[in-house]
Amino acid sequence: MSSFTVNNQPIRYRLPPDTPLLWALRDASNLTGTKYGCGTGDCGACTVDIDGRAVRSCQLPIGRIEGRVVTTIEGLSRDRSHPVQQAFLAANVSQCGYCIPGMVMAAAALIRKNPDPSEELIRAQITNLCRCGIYPRLVEAIQRAARAARGEETIPAAPMPGTDPGDAARAVPALVPGAMRDE
Repeated sequence: MSSFTVNNQPIRYRLPPDTPLLWALRDASNLTGTKYGCGTGDCGACTVDIDGRAVRSCQLPIGRIEGRVVTTIEGLSRDRSHPVQQAFLAANVSQCGYCIPGMVMAAAALIRKNPDPSEELIRAQITNLCRCGIYPRLVEAIQRAARAARGEETIPAAPMPGTDPGDAARAVPALVPGAMRDE
């Protein structure tokens, strides 16, 4: 059995110690925000925070993290109030969204470690892959999140999870059909 903390809850997994953390989170804890991408630790879809560091969970056996603290996208902020989540939503970073949980976790760890990251540092540290090509918006969103975390900028709150799409469209013009088209 392996014991560690997940999203501020002590957990004891009755799984073999060589079970990848990704599968313990997804299958045993039903924390499906952490995604399976490549299975080799290259793409970053499985990124979680372990003791303040961004870690690829698909290659990390749970037996190696005994007593550590793991935060998943579900534990970062349930109401989307974390500056990285707010900045990603405000900049419309997501396209298909599959890579976003891992990107958010990597970005949150980066700005916690370096509160004023340069474009070069962001590009060097955020090595997660995105097939949709969000990278130009990604850099800008991470810098904006860092400014918000430092208290230098306010990002308008995103609609709460579970918000009716019609209500969200009234609050966020980008969600209104046709609002972003040239008419």
